[in-house]
Amino acid sequence: MPQFSILDLVRVGQDWGVREALDRARDLAAHAEQWGYTRFWVAEHHNMPGIASSATALTIQHIAAGTKTIRVGSGGIMLPNHAPLIIAEQFGTLASLFPGRIDLGLGRAPGTDQATLRALRRSPTTADHFPQDVLELQAFLAPPEEGQTIRATPGAGTEVPLWILGSSTFGAQLAAHLGLPYGFASHFAPDMLNDALRIYRDTFRPSKQLAKPYAAVGVNVIAADTDEEAQRLATTQKMSFANLFRGARGLSQPPIDDIEAYWSPIEKAQAMRMLSRSIVGSKETVRQGLEMLAFETGADEFTIVSDVYDHAARLRSFELIAELMPDLR
Repeated sequence: MPQFSILDLVRVGQDWGVREALDRARDLAAHAEQWGYTRFWVAEHHNMPGIASSATALTIQHIAAGTKTIRVGSGGIMLPNHAPLIIAEQFGTLASLFPGRIDLGLGRAPGTDQATLRALRRSPTTADHFPQDVLELQAFLAPPEEGQTIRATPGAGTEVPLWILGSSTFGAQLAAHLGLPYGFASHFAPDMLNDALRIYRDTFRPSKQLAKPYAAVGVNVIAADTDEEAQRLATTQKMSFANLFRGARGLSQPPIDDIEAYWSPIEKAQAMRMLSRSIVGSKETVRQGLEMLAFETGADEFTIVSDVYDHAARLRSFELIAELMPDLR
């Protein structure tokens, strides 16, 4: 049965700002460490007022400094937004500060819209070079070779573990070809989950980093003391998806009693398709959902998103999930 990890969106809410969002992420990571979660990741997003992890390496440093043993990393860095040398230096620095605890998950999407991509001074065609950029980054993190004129300092020789992340079969093929662990983003793009996992496992080639396939499945899980309470907490995430379809990238909103009054039938259909793999309910409901997903996917790891507005309720959600770990493992 799978390991359990966390992907935190570092949400900025209507009742708190960026600093509190960052501190909440750090506090959640400290609790997750005590509860037995394997790793704690944050993702690169830009021009999104409700997400505070745009400077992803700095966010990781803040979280890692508040914890002792849990792995901390990116889920992911959107590599087309950056020169591989810069990412090697950033994560080489993190690996030097927190040895043996840093992960570097890589995505091919920009993590933003086209206008913001231009503000980042990147071309939309940069993503076409993603496989080559991954290899270049990997080389910068490897021990330097004799005569190598450009080195990542810090970075060279740290061999920070790389992951390929994605929501299509492209990432699965690349991860398999390079012999890297693979994370599928079924927490917002579940349609190709099983196809991607099959391709990854069937075509995997062992590498220096990884001898056999290792697949993590992203999944939305919201746990509470009752099914009804969990469903109400889940309206925060549902409103976020509805707002995204409206082009309104606002702050996280507190849960509401009647989500049907908030979204249109079309918005509901779009959101529920993206959230179709979500598991929401009491501890027993969550147990059943995770058991079914583990059986279906054979996942080595679950990367859990629990997008809950109230910090105490979010801690409780992850605590209830953690209580299931011994049985599910």
